[in-house]
Amino acid sequence: MSHAPFRLTALAVACMSSAASLADTDNAHVLETVEVQSSADASKEGLSEAFAGGQVAEGGSLGILGKQDSMATPYSFTNYTELLIEDQQAESVADILMNDPAVRVARGFGNFQQLYLVRGLPVYSDDMSYNGLYGLLPRQYLASEFIQRVQVFRGANAFLNGAAPGGSGLGGAVNVLPKRAPNYDVNQFTLGVQSGGQAYGAVDLARRSEDGRAGIRLNAARRDGDTAVDGENQKISMSHIGVDFREENLRISADLGFQKFSMDASMPSITFASGVPIQKTPDADKTVAQPWTYSNSEDLFGTVRAEYDFADNVTTWVALGGREGKEDAIFANPTVINTAGDYTANRFDNVREDTVITGEAGVRWSQLTTGPVTHSLSLSTASYELESKNAYLFGSGVTGNIYGPTEMAIPPAPFAGGNMDDPGTTIRTELRSVAFADQLSMLNDSLLVTLGGRYQEIEDTSYDYNTGNRSNKYEDNAVTPSVGLLYRLTESVSLYSNYIEGLVAGGNAPADNNGPVANAGETIAPFKTEQAEIGMKFDAGNLGGSVSLFQSEKPITGFDSNNKFEIVDDQTNRGLELMAYGKPLDSLTVLGGVSLLDTDVDGEKAIGSPDTQANLNVDWAVPGTEGLSLDGRIIYTSSQYVDAANTAKIPDWTRLDLGARYLVPIGETKMLTLRARVENVADTDYWASAGGFPGSSYLTVGAPRTVMLSGTYEF
Repeated sequence: MSHAPFRLTALAVACMSSAASLADTDNAHVLETVEVQSSADASKEGLSEAFAGGQVAEGGSLGILGKQDSMATPYSFTNYTELLIEDQQAESVADILMNDPAVRVARGFGNFQQLYLVRGLPVYSDDMSYNGLYGLLPRQYLASEFIQRVQVFRGANAFLNGAAPGGSGLGGAVNVLPKRAPNYDVNQFTLGVQSGGQAYGAVDLARRSEDGRAGIRLNAARRDGDTAVDGENQKISMSHIGVDFREENLRISADLGFQKFSMDASMPSITFASGVPIQKTPDADKTVAQPWTYSNSEDLFGTVRAEYDFADNVTTWVALGGREGKEDAIFANPTVINTAGDYTANRFDNVREDTVITGEAGVRWSQLTTGPVTHSLSLSTASYELESKNAYLFGSGVTGNIYGPTEMAIPPAPFAGGNMDDPGTTIRTELRSVAFADQLSMLNDSLLVTLGGRYQEIEDTSYDYNTGNRSNKYEDNAVTPSVGLLYRLTESVSLYSNYIEGLVAGGNAPADNNGPVANAGETIAPFKTEQAEIGMKFDAGNLGGSVSLFQSEKPITGFDSNNKFEIVDDQTNRGLELMAYGKPLDSLTVLGGVSLLDTDVDGEKAIGSPDTQANLNVDWAVPGTEGLSLDGRIIYTSSQYVDAANTAKIPDWTRLDLGARYLVPIGETKMLTLRARVENVADTDYWASAGGFPGSSYLTVGAPRTVMLSGTYEF
């Protein structure tokens, strides 16, 4: 903690230097002024307006359909805004998504990758999309400074977005919009500190040309130091530049981002061995991890997107993106072997290098009339290619106790797969798809019908770690249709229903399952998760929300009585979701909801699927004060089963977060915003999640009380 002042000073110098270098705008060319609402997707319509209260937006981009108003779309989704991110001092995507009652945060299998459970089904962090393109974001963690908006789509979405390359996204999707220059200059410099002494500095600069046609936005940030968990250290450096340009018929945007993230001795996932009852949570204030465990990642990614209007109602678009990512880590995740909390943990080292190239192109023909019906036709194609190089070491174990952590010497790791210094290609994934949509409007736009489908090709190839020889190849295709209906009862109330599917690769039948498999090597068709949903949306001006009732069925594979590999069951998820947001009073902003979920897997509940999730976030501008606001958030998650047989579960938990901010005018044009926030006010120790990766039973520990202080100077 003694290094915090030095870090803050260094960050201040670096950020102010960046600010000075970008302070001027080139106004050499004098052109006709263009009124513009800049949008990260380079769309003609621009960024959707924020709803009353500013925490969510009125609409967002829905894959092939493009920008859509929530009230006119037969799907459930929410766009969380930059204002909410800043006021809550959110550090990552996970922090933002904790505002959504249909979402809970877990971890990937055996690592620190963020994983988001939407409607009880996982969305891996590397299956998030970036401005509509898969595979571009860092796999483990994404800093909030990259983000202008985060969109949560609730439900299956293969028709809209295509199959997710990592095989998740069956219950929802997460799309991140990068920051763009608004119609005014941005000059923000932020310094902060949090529990453990971790220091933070960030700069946010934006300019538009005098005529409004061109914009540039630069973000850079650094976090460094110990966290609220004793013994845990995290560092992150990020930078992002986003540019956009528009003429009357042409719009172009581009992004370049860099992130370097490291975690030392971070609290690991914990598994209880079969037959060992789930015990109380270890002290969240002190890491259980061995000091030699770590996880490092470094990513460089970028996109270019363009849109051109051939006519007032005919628009074509094209986008291309790429990412180069590197990871290296040493893990030792505990497996508890008795009720006293004793554990064993095997050392596992891993290096990974990813190269991703992805893109899409399409055309949209709107306002096409056939009799009393108006059509908006969309046709698009998308592709994705991943080459992943991997190597690993596996070693003997260490022992310890989760309730009394002790440091152990790092054990040897004699078992290897591949070359840790020069890993070879072990995975290639290729996705190709073509999609078509027709949005029909009739009865004076009171009845809206969405029809469409996507043809998807999936190709996965794996290679031996040591020889590089191909060990398995999967190649198949499928069509995923969708139909949606929306009826506007009034300007304020819409009723909707939809049928839509999710899609993942089916895999190849293995050769052995306690004996020869009857259909060894057979290619199983891609699995479709089928979802039906009905709901209601309302917009009362200052208050909005929705009610959704859904059912989805996801295939489960296994072996029949003849040892044949095939679909043997379904996981059925049924749910009811209630959402509310807005500004019911001049001084009060609310955001929250409830999600009720019933899961069924052969008569048992699915692992890590709470029956009830509830959120309430309240922001209150204190009357009689100039610029003082208080906010509070309550998050509730009911109990979760840990195993498929439903013999063990973790208890429910409730978390209270409190915050305050104070705006201090400095002169006529400058502003200082002071923010304070305490998360997990009661400092409760709790198991936050069970599983995450399908079929797994590991547990994660909720973060302890964390105090965050920051000041943002706008000049």
